[in-house]
Formats: sequence, structure tokens, C-alpha cells
Amino acid sequence: MTRGREVWITGIGLLSSIGEGHSAHVRELLDPTAAAKVEEARFAPYAVHPLVAVDFGRQIPKKSDQRQMEGWQRIGVYAAGLALADAGLAGDAALLDVTNLVIAAGNGDRDCELDQRILEQIEAQPAPGAYLNQALMTGLRPTLYLGELSNLLAGNISIIHKATGSSRTFKGEEVSGVSAVENAWRRIGAGEGDLFLVGGALNAEREDLLLGYELGRYLWSHPFRSVWQRGDAGGGFVPGSAGAFLVLEAREHAERRGGKPYAEVAGVFTDRSRRGAGDVGATLTRLTRELAGPLGRGPVPVLSGASGVEPVTTEERAFLDGLARAGLVGAVRAFGTRLGHSVEAHFPLGVALAALALRERALFPPFDASGMEQPFEGEPERILVTGLGHWRGEGLALLERAN
Repeated sequence: MTRGREVWITGIGLLSSIGEGHSAHVRELLDPTAAAKVEEARFAPYAVHPLVAVDFGRQIPKKSDQRQMEGWQRIGVYAAGLALADAGLAGDAALLDVTNLVIAAGNGDRDCELDQRILEQIEAQPAPGAYLNQALMTGLRPTLYLGELSNLLAGNISIIHKATGSSRTFKGEEVSGVSAVENAWRRIGAGEGDLFLVGGALNAEREDLLLGYELGRYLWSHPFRSVWQRGDAGGGFVPGSAGAFLVLEAREHAERRGGKPYAEVAGVFTDRSRRGAGDVGATLTRLTRELAGPLGRGPVPVLSGASGVEPVTTEERAFLDGLARAGLVGAVRAFGTRLGHSVEAHFPLGVALAALALRERALFPPFDASGMEQPFEGEPERILVTGLGHWRGEGLALLERAN
């Protein structure tokens, strides 16, 4: 692994089913008696991890701005504001002007009531195409008519929080989150920028989103179980509403302005296999070679982004078991058990949690009783984060305690 400039995480913004801000997440996840916040009735037979109650006005003061955003955008803009404030960037025009955005985004929320009305009436129309276009233009506000433009999240972050550096948006479900973190890490290491706001958001409480994933048979539709305990019933993921943003910064830039690190991002690597037999393990093995030096310094705990979807979850488990037998990895924690699977935001969320665990000098206690997650003794020096898409895309990141 070739390393350029050191990349620090100097700000974290989190919003999920278990709380707002990193302190709430640390408190909840370190509590061995706490349980996942799951809503199993509203979208039965599918469960979701619903967003905690939040006053969006604290980060998006204007009601008009809130109204023109969809749910996922409000979640993302809010979490981005938390990260900027945490890093000491909020309100600093000079620093915000050079803060680059790298966003992982999906499609926008749909107006399900309008969709229902259109579906009920379109077959009776003499010109269905013209009717559809007219119904959408008149039934939706202009901003929502453009709601499937994924770069609107980056645009709203720039408008609300005045972060006006360069902007890149990645699409592609889970791997977009891995790619966003990798892109910022590589650009800082190569000297192409000093300061990046990276992350994504998911509004899981959407009938259209649940329909789309269920058509692919990716959702868990049984009474709630942990990620590792779903395989014998066919597997599946439980979506979780979440916003996760990170401020990634070159070490020397942070030191000049007095920024403090949560952790160092030692490496981020992505790939995309065809998911044939053995492909996932082979891809992860190849990615692990990029991290061979740091991983060779003893068992490293793992924050797994496993979704519960099969067969990829079993394949990741087999890969991690192999690394454990080789003495490279130690205790594993699948954070999706507690927070749900947040798709585009899932990998930034895992990186944020790893950074918090390193700062707290404590790995979170086991999130389930399947036997996969064993107790961990001592203070973690490094944490490996995995990010495997429910359908495609693989990624790994290694975080180290910052010196």
C-alpha cells in the first residue's frame, strides 16, 4: 500500500434510529443492554429502523428550504451540518470556501399518493405518455419534479451550509459510499485537496424504496433478527434511516488550524466482482493485500457492513473467519444489526463508528448472540471496516489511531 499524506477524520455528523450526533451513538452502542430501534408494524411484514425524532430547523433554519427538500435530503443536509460544526468549520467562510463535497446518493423520494392516482387513471387515457408528463408537472412542486436528481443533496449542502469547494456525487448503492470515502482519501493523499466533506443519507421509511428492494427479494420479511442470524431463513436486509458525514482532512492542514483527529484513514480500496461462486472471497482477498502491512501487525477488530442478504453475508463471514484463523482479524461487529442497512450511507457510517471506537479506545460490545461476535479485550489500535453491497460492490477501509 502506497501512502501519501496522512488523512485525518476531524469531524463526524451522525443521524440515525438511535440518536443525533456522535455522543448519542457512542453512548448507545457502548451500552450492552441497549437494543435495536425497530419498527415492525408500519410496513409489515417488512421492518425498518426509523429515524429518531429530530428538529430539522436546528441545521436547516428556513422552513422554505425544508419544504423544497425530500426526506433523504433533509437527513443528509442535517448530518452534514453536524459534521461541519464538529470539525469547527461551520461559519468559517474561508474554510468552507475550500471544503470539497463528495456525496454518495441514491434517487429521490417519490410522492406515493400521486403515483397511486396516476396508476389508477393512466390506462383510461387516450394518450398515456402525455397524461403522465402533465400529471407529474402539475402534481409535484418543481423541486420535487426534479427530485430524482441525485446531485441535489450536494447542492443543498452547499446552499445551506456554504460549503462551496468542488462537488462530486457517486451513485451505485453501497459501493457509492465506499467510492466517496476512497475518492476523498486518494485526493488528499495525492495533494489534490486538503479538506473534504464526505457522506450520504437514506430515508428508509418509504413505500417506494421498500417496493423496489422487495421486487429484487432483498428485504428481510420475518420477525427481527440480527444480521448474522438471517441466513437460515433466506436472508435479507432491514433498511435503516441514517445520515453519515465525515470531514476528511490532510494532517498538516488540520494541525495549522488546530483541528483534532478522531482517527487516521490508513487506506480505502474498492472493487466490483460479478458475484459468481468464490468471487466475493477472491475480491476481498485482493483488497486485503493492499492493506497487508498494517493488517500484519496483529488481530484487528472489524466493523462489518454486512447487510444480511444472502449469499454475500455468508461469503463475507467465511472470509473473515479465514482472516481470523490467519491471526489477522479479531472480534467482529455488524453495525447493521443496531442501525439497519443504510445503503449509500452505510460505509461512511461504518467509518464514522470505527473512528469513534478508536477515539474512545473501546470496541463496542457484541450486537448479537449468534456466536459470530465475540468479546474484545483491550484498546483497539486499528479497525477494519467492510462494505459489501447487497447486490454488487466490495470495499475495505482501515482506520488507525491518530498519533
